[in-house]
Amino acid sequence: MATGLSFFKLSFLLSLLSGGSDLLAPDAESGVAQIGKFPPSCNRIECPSYELVHSGNGYEIRRYNTTVWVSTEPIPDISLVDATRTAFFQLFAYIQGKNEYHQKIEMTAPVISQVSPSDGPFCESSFTVSFYVPKQNQPDPAPAENLHIQKWNPRYVAVRQFSGFVSDDSIGEEAAALDSSLKGTAWANAIEKSKEDGGVGSDSAYTVAQYNSPFEFTGRVNEIWLPFELDV
Repeated sequence: MATGLSFFKLSFLLSLLSGGSDLLAPDAESGVAQIGKFPPSCNRIECPSYELVHSGNGYEIRRYNTTVWVSTEPIPDISLVDATRTAFFQLFAYIQGKNEYHQKIEMTAPVISQVSPSDGPFCESSFTVSFYVPKQNQPDPAPAENLHIQKWNPRYVAVRQFSGFVSDDSIGEEAAALDSSLKGTAWANAIEKSKEDGGVGSDSAYTVAQYNSPFEFTGRVNEIWLPFELDV
C-alpha cells in the first residue's frame, strides 16, 4: 500500500488521469474559459517552459522549447477518462522506478492526452497519454516496457484554458471552442498547413493538458493544445 509521498503522488496522478473523482464537487468556475492563468501546480512542481507569442480572443499562442515525454502506446477507447485510467498504472509505475534504470522520477505537470477522435459517436478513438520528463532526466530518459519516449523539437501551440475537472463531455466542446476562436487567423492557416504537410500536430486532432492535484477545488487549470509548425 502506498504511504507518505507515494500516496500523495498516487492520489495526484489518479485524479489527473481519471478526470477527478465522482466524490469531488467541481469548482464554481467549472467550464469557464480563461486566458493566461498560471497553473498553480507549476509553483510547486516542474512544468515545461514556453514563450508567450500572442494573446487572442479565447486563445493564446505559445512557443515551447525542446521537451521530452514518456508516453503510452495508443489506447483505443470511446472515453478519454477511461483511457487515461488504463494509462495511469503504467505511467505511475514508471516514475516509481519500474523502468530499465530502476530510477524514481520526480512528479511534473501537465499530464497530456493526445486525442485522435473516431469517425462516429460510438466508435473507439485513440489516446496517447504522457508525462513530461524532468529536465534532469531528459538527456537520458529511462526506457520502459510498453512505453516510449517522445522528443519534441521546438514547436508552437495554440492553447485554450478551461477550469473544473476534465470530463468526456467537456473536452470536445472546449476543442471546438478553440477551433472556432482561431478561425480566420494566420494561426489557423499555420495549423492546417502543418497537418496537411504531416508535421507537428498531424498525428492527433488535439491534446488535453491537466495540471492540478485533486485537493485543489478552486483555481483549476486545464488546457486544449493544438501544436503546429510555423515557417519564419
